[in-house]
Amino acid sequence: MKDNQTGEMLRSNTQLVTSQSTDTVNRDNGGISWKFWRSRRYIVVLMAFFGFFNVYGLRVNLSVAIVAMTEKFNVTLENGTVIEDQHFDWNSKQQGLILSSFFYGYIWTQLLGGWLGSKIGGHYVFGAGIGMTAFLTLLTPIAANTNIYVMVAIRVIEGIFEGVTYPCIHAIWARWAPVYERSRMSSIAYAGSYAGTVVAMPLSGVLAQYWGWESVFYVSGAIGCIWCLAWLLIVKASPAQDPYISEEEKQYIQSSIGDLSKQKINHPWKAIVTSTGVWAIVAANFAETWGAYTYLTQLPTFLRDTLNFDLGSTGFLAAMPYLMMICLMAFSGYAADRLQETKVMTTRQVRRTFICFGFVIQIAFLMLTSHLENPKIAVACIVLAVGLSAFTMSGFLANPLDLAPNHASVILGFSNTMGTIPGIVSPMLTGYIVTDKTKEQWRLVFYITSAVFAVGCILYWVLAKGELQPWAQQTNLQHVESQPTKEDEAETKSSTADVKRD
Repeated sequence: MKDNQTGEMLRSNTQLVTSQSTDTVNRDNGGISWKFWRSRRYIVVLMAFFGFFNVYGLRVNLSVAIVAMTEKFNVTLENGTVIEDQHFDWNSKQQGLILSSFFYGYIWTQLLGGWLGSKIGGHYVFGAGIGMTAFLTLLTPIAANTNIYVMVAIRVIEGIFEGVTYPCIHAIWARWAPVYERSRMSSIAYAGSYAGTVVAMPLSGVLAQYWGWESVFYVSGAIGCIWCLAWLLIVKASPAQDPYISEEEKQYIQSSIGDLSKQKINHPWKAIVTSTGVWAIVAANFAETWGAYTYLTQLPTFLRDTLNFDLGSTGFLAAMPYLMMICLMAFSGYAADRLQETKVMTTRQVRRTFICFGFVIQIAFLMLTSHLENPKIAVACIVLAVGLSAFTMSGFLANPLDLAPNHASVILGFSNTMGTIPGIVSPMLTGYIVTDKTKEQWRLVFYITSAVFAVGCILYWVLAKGELQPWAQQTNLQHVESQPTKEDEAETKSSTADVKRD
């Protein structure tokens, strides 16, 4: 009872202060709520957007490049003889191994990324993770030309570094995102993942077709390295450490969520792993990422094998669903915040409605796609299935912030550890199923994906939570004193000297 009363008081005070602070900031700062360039927190969001743009650009480039790397082509010899050749004679099982190898490394650094983000600052971990992945991407052509084992090894190492990115970003939102801006800020940033897919897939197809498959890795790797330098120069761990933030905006953020820069956070691991709300997030994450990784790694191949699209068209068509996702991620985040802020729905109701709607609609369109003969209608169904999954993605990615803001990074790390398993299993399973590249074999892949969606939908509906959890309320209210910084000591000495003079 006491925990519930404390939680209610915390939420009531937060809402009151947030409302008052919003008015002050909008009045004093010229309406920074829409002038994002005057708002440091939305500069952080914009930079995170381009960060996730690189995260998925670096991840999906191989999905398109591998089509060019294994495609057969005619070669005319000096004597005029025409022979059939290919860059790499990898069979479907070997391709499945290469595509899934990224996730062998990715799975091991999810919890580590969340823990590091909360301990040393999410901005350092996020920047370093993407920067190292980009550097290794530049080495991919050398690895591929060496042998398949070196190719697999470098993809595993890329996965290790990129694995920290999603969990550690929650350490940034915990310090930068006011209560009623969490969904929209995180959704806008995560939409960068799909913007990266929209650009990377067609760009990779064009690069591979006109400049060779190696150019796919050189271009995406170079872009990632440039972003890394910009991120580390511009973004700081918290508002308190940002020299360019206005005092009004800093007070607004800190009055909403508190100043976490000097708090020592001890994660209640037992409470986290036994929470039904956390397991609801795990279920949704596992199910949605099964579908997401199936789309990301197999969609270009499916379009070529069953719908007979060429390499150039494959990249553009595979990117279309993610263009829809960019718009819907931003919309769903804004809609979720508004429904909560205006008290139309509770947080739990919003999360359950959005996430389960996304699952149901994906099942419907995947089942349609598996039975359609018309390529244009089939592509339209895929676009709708993948695009509307934005409601599911934006929901379960923001849900950890509802349950425990201070522990959101490790909750997402735990959830993503489980959610990475589909990235390993799905491409390999598809490789074993689709041996003859027939529509019947691809239909079985869609059936399995739909079944996983259905299980995830049911589990999330039953287990989901939306309120601040009792085990998080204590750590959320407890401001643990940290060791004084040099600036604190200097300020204390200055104050003492002033007192003596007086």
